[in-house]
Amino acid sequence: MGHILAKLCCVPKQQSKNDGDDSDHHVEFAGGNVHLITTKESWEQKLEEARRDGKTVVANFSASWCGPCRMIAPLYCELSEKHPSLMFLTVDVDELTEFSTSWDIKATPTFFFLKDGQQVDKLVGANKPELQKKITAILDTETQCQK
Repeated sequence: MGHILAKLCCVPKQQSKNDGDDSDHHVEFAGGNVHLITTKESWEQKLEEARRDGKTVVANFSASWCGPCRMIAPLYCELSEKHPSLMFLTVDVDELTEFSTSWDIKATPTFFFLKDGQQVDKLVGANKPELQKKITAILDTETQCQK
């Protein structure tokens, strides 16, 4: 399993800043309806907004230097456009190192699914079918709750 996981995700580098190329990855990870989170305040603000609107949050803890993160980013953006009833966030682990550590991020990408600020599911790695499956499951649950 170890070598498969290595292809699907990256272990975070032990560095606090990237190489100063923070201009291009913002565009890459924040297309569609994806909101790029670079401060703890904007995280709190978006979670509050989601709580108020009754939306489930999909939070992608990602890094610009991570190949699997870049590989899954277009799908993540596509899913954000396809499912406006969910809120899609991307947290740059290099910009928010301490915050990411508080979420116990051991590899990128790591996706958290949050309802009312509480974790309801989690996915580690750039597993496209599994990400789609988990999003479908959340949407199915929300549809059943509304009946």
